[in-house]
Amino acid sequence: MTSPLEECLTDTNAFMELALQQAKIALDVLEVPVGCVIVEDGKVIAFGRNRTTETRNATRHAEMEAIDVLLEQWQKNGISVSEVATKFSSCSLYVTCEPCIMCASALSFLGIREVYYGCANDKFGGCGSILALHSGDSINNEVTPGKGFKCTGGIMASEAVLLLRTFYEQGNPNAPKPHRPLTRQP
Repeated sequence: MTSPLEECLTDTNAFMELALQQAKIALDVLEVPVGCVIVEDGKVIAFGRNRTTETRNATRHAEMEAIDVLLEQWQKNGISVSEVATKFSSCSLYVTCEPCIMCASALSFLGIREVYYGCANDKFGGCGSILALHSGDSINNEVTPGKGFKCTGGIMASEAVLLLRTFYEQGNPNAPKPHRPLTRQP
């Protein structure tokens, strides 16, 4: 018999594995390999992967893709705008890399209950690496919009880092050419 803590860890790893599968799909189509799933009552209700290159839209991060899928589903089901916040407050998001500032802000505005992520995002992280938008605290004496959300990092982080490393080691054929010539390494 498993304990509630063991069950929680098993579920968390299972959901993160599904997010990693989305990240692998992104990697296969030459996108930065980040994937996510949104879970409500123990069931995956939406998933997303980075699609910034495919769509030529810098806002099409995995989290935004999953949010849009959900909003479209809920709109088709006749859920009102006021009910959307209530629905999001019962959802958890599992994402392979810490949400960036844009995504963390959107998740806070929407009122997501909690976020579990793989590796930290040292350049753009919105859940503590750069800004702590999940905390709902004030930043520079200005109140951060949204309620904030519970955030847990480091879930299957090595797997997430491996995907990112694979992407960057193979080179990004979609990246713009450097503005200045590369310097030679000795």
